[in-house]
Amino acid sequence: MGAEAVIFLEGGFGTHPTIDLGCGTLCTFNYDSVISSLVAAVITLAVAFWIRSTLKSGEPSRTQAVFEWGYDRLRSLIRTNVSDDALFIIPLALTLFLYILVANWLEFFPLVIFPNLHGANADLNQTLAMALIVIVVVQWYSVRVLGWRGYFRRFTKPFEMPLAFRIGFAPFNILEEVVKPITLSLRLFGNIFAGAVMIALIASLGELSLPLLGKLGGTLIGTILLAIWKSFDVIFIGFIQAFIFMLLTVIYFGMAREGLEHEHH
Repeated sequence: MGAEAVIFLEGGFGTHPTIDLGCGTLCTFNYDSVISSLVAAVITLAVAFWIRSTLKSGEPSRTQAVFEWGYDRLRSLIRTNVSDDALFIIPLALTLFLYILVANWLEFFPLVIFPNLHGANADLNQTLAMALIVIVVVQWYSVRVLGWRGYFRRFTKPFEMPLAFRIGFAPFNILEEVVKPITLSLRLFGNIFAGAVMIALIASLGELSLPLLGKLGGTLIGTILLAIWKSFDVIFIGFIQAFIFMLLTVIYFGMAREGLEHEHH
């Protein structure tokens, strides 16, 4: 167990082993994150195809019942916060939720056995990439719904205020849009990275020699605490963070329609 802390700490918090292909930053890869991302993607696809194979007409299986319940809740969320004609968001939101959940749950694998496998979302590069994809699609949807005139007009809210006041607010509205992918990515990264730090710190208890109990006692206590923390952090926090990312994705699509009702008046 102490080896987990050594593996995590030896390069410093937040560092990753890299491969440089010789053409600058864009050709430098954190290969441990690439491995974790690929494993998460493969597992996500496998789970998705497995769920698809269980879907059938008639009395649903337990898996199908859970999936249909989640699908209905997401569809209702999109209809309430976005629009009835925006159900194309469902595949994107569900894919993000499932992938993030799987990527977070990779922390179950012990680093001693899989030293290059970690919670893939503990790398800001990945969370920022997902956030940028979401925001780009949101901007496309906003232009599609509002048109270019309505899209640019959206940055002059609040719409009920005088024009001069709205123009003064435009820089703040633009800034709000720019920071959305930053906050979306940092929220997920920060929570998963903090959990990884806690795992490393708890694992380091295995290196301690406690009074009366000795090193074996430190290892035993560290193992118990690590199991408890992983059960809470990986399962519960990992699920909550995947859900929040999906929820914010839907909310951002709803915000992309701001000003539509004013266009019709």
